[in-house]
Amino acid sequence: MDNGFFAMASRMKYINRWALMRNEHSENLSEHSFEVAVIANALAVIGNKRFGKKYNGERAALLGLYHDMPETLTGDMPTPVKYYSEEVRAAYKTVEDNACKSLVEMLPEDFRDEFAPFLIPEEADSELWKLVKAADKISALIKCLEEKKAGNTEFTKAGEGVKKSVENLDLPEAKVFLEEFLPAYELTLDDLRN
Repeated sequence: MDNGFFAMASRMKYINRWALMRNEHSENLSEHSFEVAVIANALAVIGNKRFGKKYNGERAALLGLYHDMPETLTGDMPTPVKYYSEEVRAAYKTVEDNACKSLVEMLPEDFRDEFAPFLIPEEADSELWKLVKAADKISALIKCLEEKKAGNTEFTKAGEGVKKSVENLDLPEAKVFLEEFLPAYELTLDDLRN
């Protein structure tokens, strides 16, 4: 349907993440996408300020904001299922690609070229998509830390695995974020304010 794109974006709040695990706080795609956008922007700033890069931080934030929008059509596929085998991963990738195309087709034709790159990656944004991927993983790590802080040990092993996957990205911007900014997520509100 033309003009349904933004209504679909609004439905991200109905898609919960981490469905296979007990959650102290349920996290939806809207919350996650906001956090990914903020972190992707932060990674771009880190790259620009600390490593002399020329990232467009605002664009990184927009890519992060829309990165999981296809899940409004596919649902959130749990990681153990998505990566169970190469065949499952390839099949899911096809479903996800089709969802992206369907979402773009929900825009009036004269808007499609503006929003398509947020769903269908273009070569010009390849470096920014690396930041978004790292931000996505860092957001998952933050979720694991928050659950652990709330006394939920269900996320302990997931947190260890996600942290290792962030480190394995070999992205200096992510390393700086983990070293300098991640520890604050373990603080209480009173500690953050002081």
